[in-house]
Amino acid sequence: MPALAMWTPGDGLLGALAPLGAALAAPPALVIDLDPSGPPYPGQRSLADLVADEPTLEDLTPRSGVAVVRNGGVAPSAAAGVVGSLLQAWERVVLRLPPRPEPQADFPIVPVRLLVPGWLAGPTEPAVWQAVPEWAQLPMAGVRLPVPDRATMRALLAGRRPGHSRWISAWRSVWKARWAH
Repeated sequence: MPALAMWTPGDGLLGALAPLGAALAAPPALVIDLDPSGPPYPGQRSLADLVADEPTLEDLTPRSGVAVVRNGGVAPSAAAGVVGSLLQAWERVVLRLPPRPEPQADFPIVPVRLLVPGWLAGPTEPAVWQAVPEWAQLPMAGVRLPVPDRATMRALLAGRRPGHSRWISAWRSVWKARWAH
């Protein structure tokens, strides 16, 4: 049951799409949003629903492709039991963490940051670095994602799986890398 905890402190759009990219690169996978203020991902039931009603056998049965559980306003501490059950059931899980505070997790934490040139580059710990149209050198070890194409972004923002995408393919190496806990 490999699990990655995605933490994107500096960009809301990247924070919403990065967990989807990671999951789409290695299906079957489940994305669980642990941010009570997270985006309204499409789907039947939220994490808040699963906490209130208990997960069903269908919720705990992995299927092909990618499934997403939006948060629905529940605190991660209140959802710990449900999240534990989902982690045991699914082959791969991406946990979407809130942007603040800096996380402490029992899983590998994958910082996801924009790769911008100059003084805006910010921290230099290993991370997934999302390239922007202006070229910049990686400030530290990590994975460089290519600038996503418009078709990929349109599909993800519409709640659809994109066709072939270099951006999603680049996420495969994130699953192979070693990340700090």
